[in-house]
Amino acid sequence: MDPDRFTHVDEMTWRIEPKGAMRVPAIIYADEALIRDMDDKVHEQATNVATLPGIVRASYAMPDAHWGYGFPIGGVAAFDPDHGGVVSAGGVGFDISCGVRTMVTGVAADKIPPLQKALADSFFRQIPAGLGSTGAIELDTDEMTAMLSGGAQWAFERGWGEARDLERIEENGRMAGADPACVSERARERQRREMGTLGSGNHYFELQAVAEIFDEAVAGVFGLKLGEVVITIHCGSRGLGHQIGTDFLKEMVVAAAETGIDIPDRELACAPINSDIGQRYLGAMRAAVNCALANRQILGHHARRVFNHFFPSADISLLFDVSHNTCKVEEHPVDGKSRSLFVHRKGATRAFGPGHPSLPAALRTAGQPVLIGGSMGTGSYILVGETSSEAKAFSSACHGAGRSLSRHAALKRWSGRKVVDELAEQGILIRSPSMRGVAEEAPGAYKDVSSVVMAAERAGLARRVARLRPLICIKG
Repeated sequence: MDPDRFTHVDEMTWRIEPKGAMRVPAIIYADEALIRDMDDKVHEQATNVATLPGIVRASYAMPDAHWGYGFPIGGVAAFDPDHGGVVSAGGVGFDISCGVRTMVTGVAADKIPPLQKALADSFFRQIPAGLGSTGAIELDTDEMTAMLSGGAQWAFERGWGEARDLERIEENGRMAGADPACVSERARERQRREMGTLGSGNHYFELQAVAEIFDEAVAGVFGLKLGEVVITIHCGSRGLGHQIGTDFLKEMVVAAAETGIDIPDRELACAPINSDIGQRYLGAMRAAVNCALANRQILGHHARRVFNHFFPSADISLLFDVSHNTCKVEEHPVDGKSRSLFVHRKGATRAFGPGHPSLPAALRTAGQPVLIGGSMGTGSYILVGETSSEAKAFSSACHGAGRSLSRHAALKRWSGRKVVDELAEQGILIRSPSMRGVAEEAPGAYKDVSSVVMAAERAGLARRVARLRPLICIKG
């Protein structure tokens, strides 16, 4: 994008002034290099979001922003139901509650090399991955409903994971307000055998080493130590979430027209929060959040079991589990008054600062862990939420590196087999059922995650705590 299209507020803040149908400005947080590398569609989509009814303060985009469906990926917007605010399925995304879970092992990374191949093979056997992947769990009608209501709590009650996990999961492992009755039979059928599976696309399971510590005090609170191994899982609500998005986008196109909402892009289909369809979508979306939380809880259980087979004395504890694609009711100050807002985060993560009451007591003094996925070869980061993020973007931060090339372009440039071999030479073992999928997710198809993270820190969204180096990656 051309930086001259923006008002350059400060080093990391680029503002699109309200014009035409825009109700508020659009703001992108990034350095100039990241702005120049962003697709022009990010400008267009951030501007379009700013036209939606009931939007509060601004339409925001994170440093990893890129073209998405309706909202840019990396988009954040909050809506007030008392001022005609809307909910948009495109503002949540199809992979509802796609998120990240990081677990601390306490095992030194130098113990991994002799066992690395065996570990990689074992993880790959035990964690179903790939397009349409299914697992050993099959849910009947009653169990499907219980899962959609109970989330990770349902999973724990059935023997997956540990009780201490729940306090380290967003919403304590269960999203309130879920309404399984709003989930279509087609969505349920797609999920019937997909619990405990990784899926495809950018989803992954990684064994990682803590390669660098930036904040010793916060790292201590998080249980992170230089040279130790952590486990990270990135996945979401699989076929169920995708079907819910598909079902309600069709309805919302009609609802927008019927309620007189003029949307600049069909992909921004939305409905008033207080309407029947708005409430039904929220009930179904919250059920999908619970599906994703349950899915990551089951995968975390499998990860513990495999890792403990090789390291029986390892005490594997959950650092945090946080979602990216959601719409949540949160209290935020606006013009000096606290207001209950519906915050859409699409490809963005919640990043509450120190002292926030929703955080578990053990983390409250430090702030929320912000888990940033990189790519198979470049590593990931753990950040911590900053108090300043509240005023910046409703306590939000970036969620990953962000794509710089489409999957189609990546396939033209890389061979999956070559990517696997080159990463093996760097000591990173890849396991995947699809070499095509590996090529689509080649490290070069993503932005430089370190640049994205630095931009988030300099913008006051979140602060670096640790950098993680991949050792083993299971890709869908």
